[in-house]
Amino acid sequence: MKMSTKGRYGLRIMLELALNYGQKAVIADTIAQNQQISANYIHLLVKTLRDAGLINAARGPNGGYLLARSPADINVLQIVVALEGKIRVVDCAAGGEGCIRTPECVVREVWEKLNRSVEDTLKEITLEQLVLRHGQALRAQHDYQI
Repeated sequence: MKMSTKGRYGLRIMLELALNYGQKAVIADTIAQNQQISANYIHLLVKTLRDAGLINAARGPNGGYLLARSPADINVLQIVVALEGKIRVVDCAAGGEGCIRTPECVVREVWEKLNRSVEDTLKEITLEQLVLRHGQALRAQHDYQI
């Protein structure tokens, strides 16, 4: 499975909103500047994230984008599924539709296990954890020794 730019950039958009959680709404231009993503692409992705109930859009002079829930209540799996669709390393691992070998295929068990591992890993990581890790990375970057 290779994550597309939708999933990768969408997660960065969500991280930016999580970093600003509890503050004012974040405009697309700020996200674009901080995350090096085209503002046009951001507008495209936030529509999908909004439709999935992960973010809200605020209009007006103080408008922009906000997380719909606390960063602790949003995991990476929810974001990836909203943008990429159901996790599937191969089509048969997500239900076996269209494969005539499904009833006797033991290899399918490998793909199903891999799917579960990917889903479990993405599910256990929340935006709150990414925010904490981001802060640690920034502190480490600025921790100089003379």
